[in-house]
Amino acid sequence: MDLKQIESFVRVAELGSFTRAAAALGIPQPLLSRHVRQLEVELRQTFLLRNGRGVTLTEPGLVLLEHGRGILHQVALAREDLESTRGALGGHVSIGLPPSLSKLITVPLTLEFRKRLPNARLTLTEGFSVAMNEGLRSGRLDMAVLYNTPHSPEIETRVLHRETLVLIASEASIKRTPGLALKSKMPLSVLANLPLIAPSRPNAFRILIDTELDHLRCKPHIVLEVDGLNAILELVGEGLGFAVLPPYTLSNFQRPHTFTTHKLHSPQLVCELMLVTSARRPSTETHKGVQALVADVVKTAIEGYS
Repeated sequence: MDLKQIESFVRVAELGSFTRAAAALGIPQPLLSRHVRQLEVELRQTFLLRNGRGVTLTEPGLVLLEHGRGILHQVALAREDLESTRGALGGHVSIGLPPSLSKLITVPLTLEFRKRLPNARLTLTEGFSVAMNEGLRSGRLDMAVLYNTPHSPEIETRVLHRETLVLIASEASIKRTPGLALKSKMPLSVLANLPLIAPSRPNAFRILIDTELDHLRCKPHIVLEVDGLNAILELVGEGLGFAVLPPYTLSNFQRPHTFTTHKLHSPQLVCELMLVTSARRPSTETHKGVQALVADVVKTAIEGYS
């Protein structure tokens, strides 16, 4: 095996097409096919099945894809470490962000990254926790910002911020709920009687709401499950229900002044925002610098909404 063969295979597997992979790598398609075929002959396995729509991975192909990503990641780390010996932090860093936070910090994070690490490259990916954890495991992501990540020997976590969820209402949603008198502070049990628009499980906010209400021996009154925070706020704005989210999610909305927030207590809904990295892969000096950068940007961005 050589690195060109591995890189060729990984790119074809990820893109699902020899044509797209050849274009991405900037090499002729016959050469790309030869790389993959040499790999299959040397390892005596079939890794890709060609069909009319592209390629699919065989079971051995799935195994090689995971190892191939890890090999390419380690090579990239070695190159970055060697670059750092010349005094410049460089290389490539990929970060996963949750949708609730992405719009708030994408611009300041990118600007600060360029300021502090002008010789490095940044990739930002927005996604939910399941996809982010898979990205960390496979090596597609170097780090991710996640909520309430369970402890595991495969990951390392650092708490960036502790956020308390609030009830979010609109004038329309209040009008459509007869007899409702919202206060600035309300017991958590009120969620059993309010029409809620919430993400579906395994969203971290939804799991937290369900768990804490279960401790009170009641259930949230979910009228709509929507996996998109902007969509949830749009629906709340239309009066179709209420939301339970961090206050800063209103920064994603064009008309935040049309909403009101109400604190919940007995108990509070506290989420931990964590920076998560893989424990199986070493961090370069560039990665360590970016971890500090992310912590600073998150703190500054969220402070105004806490």
